Amino acid sequence: MDQIFLQALLLADSTLRLAAPLILAALAGLFAERSGVVDIALEGKMLGGAFAAAAAAAVTGSAWIGLLAAIGFSIGLAMVHGFACITTRGNQVVSGMALNITVAGLAPTLADAWFGQAGRTPLLGEGARFTPIALPFAQELRGVPVLGPIYAELISGHNILLYGAAAAVPLVAWIVYRTRFGLRLRAVGENPSAVDTAGISVTAMRYRALIVTGILCGVAGAYLSTAHNASFIRDMTAGKGYLALAALIFGKWRPVPALFACLLFAFTDAVQIRLQGTPLPLIGTVPTQAIQSLPYLLTVLLLAGFVGRAIAPKAIGTPYVKER
Repeated sequence: MDQIFLQALLLADSTLRLAAPLILAALAGLFAERSGVVDIALEGKMLGGAFAAAAAAAVTGSAWIGLLAAIGFSIGLAMVHGFACITTRGNQVVSGMALNITVAGLAPTLADAWFGQAGRTPLLGEGARFTPIALPFAQELRGVPVLGPIYAELISGHNILLYGAAAAVPLVAWIVYRTRFGLRLRAVGENPSAVDTAGISVTAMRYRALIVTGILCGVAGAYLSTAHNASFIRDMTAGKGYLALAALIFGKWRPVPALFACLLFAFTDAVQIRLQGTPLPLIGTVPTQAIQSLPYLLTVLLLAGFVGRAIAPKAIGTPYVKER
């Protein structure tokens, strides 16, 4: 029983670590899409943030400078997306995919040009990474039955970005549903004409939303390269931006349901990591490629079953043209 309990704790711990970037990216997409801007570029902003964080941290030796670089780079990409689909009223999906493709090629090219390591950045030292934080009395309470191991293994020992991701969910829920900015954000995504009539700039609100999106995507990218891993590698996001967008849709553009969808996807990812190379009863050893497809297969099944019941903001994907 103790061994089963320990394995369950380790699986839950892995789920939390894998869920952190999904949660941050899903919350980032919430701000963009609640304002009426389709943001399929979450993947590209995360990847760009991961590269900027690892490159800056490798050069300066500071994980915090890497985080700032990731946020700045991601905001820059968000502003490019905003210019394309808010100012010039271009196709939002095309703009997002263009950013994803551009960053997927640009990041490893710059990494190879600057560091000469085949599209990677150098391994980061301890000061250039966000290391685990031991919470007070974690070791002393480890021997307490049930609650001790949960506190020591599951709650303690994570890095500050993961704790930040956990704190971001109630903070975003408060901002979206309890503040003037959140009220205006939701109104812009539902009825921009009414917002404009009230004297509020639709363009300014959507740009502000994209700035918040850039900040959160930058933190998610920095988590991948300077907290969860120790360097940047080509395509290290591995579709996490698309999974976060799927979690946002599955959560009906609300923070808490999106959180649970992210945890579900992360749990599936954690399970597939443990199943690789492990013989299954009555089946035997399943090919690694089939095991690795589990999170994406779950995404397709969930969206196919539930996306029809999720009602998107009414003005999403529609450029706003001010009436004269």
